[in-house]
Amino acid sequence: MPNHSGLLQGNGDTRVKKITMEFPLLYVVILLVNMFDFSSGILYNKGQMERYFACSSEEFPKKNEIFKLYLSSSHLEIQCFFQIEDEVASRGILSVFTSGGLAPSLEIINSTYTGIFHFNLTLFSDRVYWLINIPREDITKNTDITAVEEWLVRISLHHGLNIYTTEGTLLDTVREPILQWNLGLIMEESNVSALYPHVIDLKVTKCPCANDVALLGFVLNTTFDGVYIGVTFSGFWDYDNTSWFNMTENIYSQLEEGLTELSLVDMVLTNHFLVILTSLGLFVSRDLRYPSASDLRFSRADFCGFERADYIKGKLWYNERCFANREKFEVDYVTITFDRNRTLSEASTCFYSTEPFLEWFPCIPYALRRVRHVPSNVITFLVDIERSNGIYLFSNQKETSASVHVLKNNRLSSQSKFPNFLFPSSFSVPVGMVFHPRSNFLYAYGNQVWLSMDGGNTFELIADFHGDVIRRSYHSFYSSDITFVSQHGKVYLTKAGLKTYSEIGSVTHKIFTLYYDHLGFIHKLTPDHFEADELISAVGNSKAIFAENLDMGFETALAPQFISLNEMIFYAYVPPNEPTATIHTKQFNNIHSGKVIHHGKTGSAYIRKVLQHNNLKGFLSSVITEIIDPFGIEEVRESSSLSSSVFITDVGNFSYKLTLNLKTPDVNSSFRHWDLQKTVVIPGYSSFLITAILDDTNALAIATMPKRAPVNMTFLENTWFLYNFGLSSRRTWRIFSKRCNYWFQQLDKSLSLNILRYIDLGKYHTLSVKIIPHARGFQMLDVPPVKVLVGNPSLLDVRAEGFFDDTGSYLLNITLSSKILRQGSSSLAFVVWEASTECFVTTFVPIVKTSCSYLRSMHHIPSKLIPLEDWISGIHKDDQGFNMIKTLPVNYRPPSKLGIAIPLTDNFYHADPSKPIPRNLFLMSKRTGKFKQCTNASTREECNCTNDQKFSHAVAFSDCREKVPRFKFPVTQYPISLQISTKKGNMPVGLPYLVTVTEVNMRENWKLKHSTPPTIRKLQSHLKSHLQVPVYNPIGLNLSIMGSELFHFKVSVVPGITFCNLVEEFQIYVDEAPLPFPGHTLIAIAAAIVLGGLIFVVFMFQLRNIHPWQLCRKLFRRNKVNLSRIEVFQQAHKRKSEW
Repeated sequence: MPNHSGLLQGNGDTRVKKITMEFPLLYVVILLVNMFDFSSGILYNKGQMERYFACSSEEFPKKNEIFKLYLSSSHLEIQCFFQIEDEVASRGILSVFTSGGLAPSLEIINSTYTGIFHFNLTLFSDRVYWLINIPREDITKNTDITAVEEWLVRISLHHGLNIYTTEGTLLDTVREPILQWNLGLIMEESNVSALYPHVIDLKVTKCPCANDVALLGFVLNTTFDGVYIGVTFSGFWDYDNTSWFNMTENIYSQLEEGLTELSLVDMVLTNHFLVILTSLGLFVSRDLRYPSASDLRFSRADFCGFERADYIKGKLWYNERCFANREKFEVDYVTITFDRNRTLSEASTCFYSTEPFLEWFPCIPYALRRVRHVPSNVITFLVDIERSNGIYLFSNQKETSASVHVLKNNRLSSQSKFPNFLFPSSFSVPVGMVFHPRSNFLYAYGNQVWLSMDGGNTFELIADFHGDVIRRSYHSFYSSDITFVSQHGKVYLTKAGLKTYSEIGSVTHKIFTLYYDHLGFIHKLTPDHFEADELISAVGNSKAIFAENLDMGFETALAPQFISLNEMIFYAYVPPNEPTATIHTKQFNNIHSGKVIHHGKTGSAYIRKVLQHNNLKGFLSSVITEIIDPFGIEEVRESSSLSSSVFITDVGNFSYKLTLNLKTPDVNSSFRHWDLQKTVVIPGYSSFLITAILDDTNALAIATMPKRAPVNMTFLENTWFLYNFGLSSRRTWRIFSKRCNYWFQQLDKSLSLNILRYIDLGKYHTLSVKIIPHARGFQMLDVPPVKVLVGNPSLLDVRAEGFFDDTGSYLLNITLSSKILRQGSSSLAFVVWEASTECFVTTFVPIVKTSCSYLRSMHHIPSKLIPLEDWISGIHKDDQGFNMIKTLPVNYRPPSKLGIAIPLTDNFYHADPSKPIPRNLFLMSKRTGKFKQCTNASTREECNCTNDQKFSHAVAFSDCREKVPRFKFPVTQYPISLQISTKKGNMPVGLPYLVTVTEVNMRENWKLKHSTPPTIRKLQSHLKSHLQVPVYNPIGLNLSIMGSELFHFKVSVVPGITFCNLVEEFQIYVDEAPLPFPGHTLIAIAAAIVLGGLIFVVFMFQLRNIHPWQLCRKLFRRNKVNLSRIEVFQQAHKRKSEW
């Protein structure tokens, strides 16, 4: 094995002895401790996860690197080592775990699939890593190019214990559409670096199903021409791993000659297409699922009346959804908007299209174009795929509004679904609107951020940035992170569905963009380098590339007011001379909700609610807090005024005078300038914020609760206190995000946060989660900590049952069922509404489809099972020595009702285009018979039949089918046993399922025996008249066959009982059958005629006294005498000749 000491440095012989003594014992102890923490489900948010394993599928793994695995057309070989400081220690750890029977397990997970594989337990003496080799077929048998989910890979030490869990990704490079194409001319590093001075912006787009596959485009100034795009399949972790392409010629080939100044403006990568907006028009790629050897080509979409100046200010909008295992109701939409008002001759300044994006429709229906109250400026238009609605964000000089219209057959209705939502005038600079990926959370952003959880019907204010404006938003479906970046470079973070947010830093680069990879790690991309989480935590961290522990406080004094022993209100002071334009900088706002106030001396309090005031002078906002740690009060050495009693009087204009009363003249007690903006707190009464020092014994203050101000009252020493939350020297308080306060656990067997579940007609599904409070000093409310939101309420019937257990954890069980006979999809969001933005998991968004799972199928159970090896050999004999496998003749076709020699079916079996076709003498037979798999093939090898196709009963693969089950004639009461296979297991097909049975080759000499319960007779009769075929009860269904050779049956479940198209086919070859009619009858008749004729002849001989036997004897004797004479004559003649 190669020497990897460069990766794992050794420290000498002394160190080796120490390691061999200490580390095995240490890690065994850690292992035992972790085993006590075992739980039936993954526990999220439990501290900062570390990366214990380093793994790779392409080379020896590097230490402290996010492991990303790649599945090729061959097997998947993975090497993993336990991350520790040197090679000797790593080898020692492997030996300890291996000797204890422990080796890592590998879980490969997506929304519908979980596969578990185990590393080899046997180690070689010189190995410092575990090894596993997995054939591709064990992970997936599919090789077709289409949108496919990138797998989550979870490696832990022994499956089920969740010990040393480390996460990574697995990408199927064979099936990912964009990776199969040559996008253009490959660029060298020097050519890319020459573009840097001309870059004015960056655009990034990523594959909806595999976020590690992404494209980065350069937006250039007018001094440089072209479209230049970088492609990664590893998530922009390393700049050198990005492949750059010059796509200029690809675009120019679709333009007229003479057009110049081409530059990228925007781009969107959908599930199957790449849409690029340039300064010279909108271009749509070919379908990425069907690659060719040439470069990727584009077609240009024409928009009448729009020129280069319009395209430069255009934007593309896309609702990111993964359509792996795509359903017929799942459609990608892309919208283009132009930043200008519509002229009278133009249909719209906004257009939308659905794939293949060849025809673009105006966003505003024709009937609405002449309505005066409809704003002409469409900021954004998005399609709500779950509810089949189109959602507008309108704006003009007077107002900003949102409108929802029904979308039917890709056309918009002129009638709005809900009354338009009118935003307040403070939302004066709307920029855009976006759906959080794979959810129904809709965000409108600009100088404010608004959230809609009901598909655009209503919106709630999340953030107000006043003079700043949000220009871009970035989303991670995996971690539910949403990052907003303002025009001033400030970066804000929220979680999908939460109504709180945090400021997490700023970006100083002039040209940059942000990007979330598949695991939720955020990356900062600039033209010449990329930045990501240098700490390489186990899960995505949105704050890693920004400033940590950012203070969200503001420059003003706070006045604390006790309302109970554990609760306190903080009032934010606004000076009377504060300019109107900056008043908002002295107030609490939504960003402070859910945060923690920390005092410079000691103490902290959790902000539960933000309040705004209109009639409280000096205090325009406040927060209700829950005390975590008591705040430190001022001492006499810090404020000598505490040595005196205080007398309070009302001086008018909402001001109060505080007068110190000295007990003895020798006591030094007075107000000093550093007492300014401190707060006098009197238990049971209003607090007073000192706003001015009049002299040593008098100060002016304002009351936090004027109605409870103790006017003309004296409070003795030690009955009143001072708190310093002022700005006399510097701000003594800060506001930070609170630590994660909830653990999240899935109680079912799901191992992914992004699961997909199918619900069939009449079926239901249950989801269970557990919310575990984990926060020292926080008071847990007796209300459910989780909120459930349904993306499409008209599709699902949702029933929730929740309760608190004895430990204070909240368990929630959700039962889902389909409401109506309609297929569709809906997100289901579990939002821990009080969770901190510091938590990795605050929102759990499973997708539910009222449709048929691609894992659900129906199978026929043969009466006698034949092993696969016997099918391959073609021999499987029963107890009587009868071979139950029939190898069909080449180009075989079953008989028809006209006879064996006149086949009329189009289906060939065991097809070989190079061989002659038997039974092809009659014209009717010559007109029928068509190859399917072997179309345009000249030999059987060119048919490219797989082993699965050769053993498939499906008529679509009859060309490949070589061997079929063989039975002796007659076949009577053959049981048709059916079962449905699902992800949960197998179940027999019974009522309410009803089936139809047909013979695909139109053969007739068979019949079925079935029973019809009285409860379904009317339904059976109705279905029979509607489907025009007999309908059977699948229970006790028996088949009898009176014919010979091959019978091919198709069993189908009738529609309306299930969303699935449950169809199964099976074949029976009947052999050793008697001659078919009329052959047997003709032979019997001929034999009877011959036998009767013989009897009649004998009778006539006896009647005439004719004895045939005696005549024969006489004739024989006469012939014998004549023969003797001839012999004597011949001898005499011979002697005579000798003489």
